[in-house]
Amino acid sequence: MGIGLAVAALLVVGLLIGLFASGSRRVRRGDSPRPRPEEQPQRPEGGPVHEVRERREPDEMPRDGERLGPHDLHGGSSGSRTGTSQDRPRWDGNGRI
Repeated sequence: MGIGLAVAALLVVGLLIGLFASGSRRVRRGDSPRPRPEEQPQRPEGGPVHEVRERREPDEMPRDGERLGPHDLHGGSSGSRTGTSQDRPRWDGNGRI
């Protein structure tokens, strides 16, 4: 009885491994082919794009008591605009900006 159980377990494990291998091959065949070198992303003509540093200020909410929906807000989802002063705040030595 013990040998029969071991053989059945080995058959089940072999069947599971075979099904996994055939399924992964089927999925791999359905994938799109790898991009060719000429299809790879290219760097912009002016060189790499660099980070933009700017001071942002929050958009003020109207205080007229009306509820605003997302379509009433301007500027999309950013919720901020470029600040009037682009100078970086500096500490005055007393722990204040």
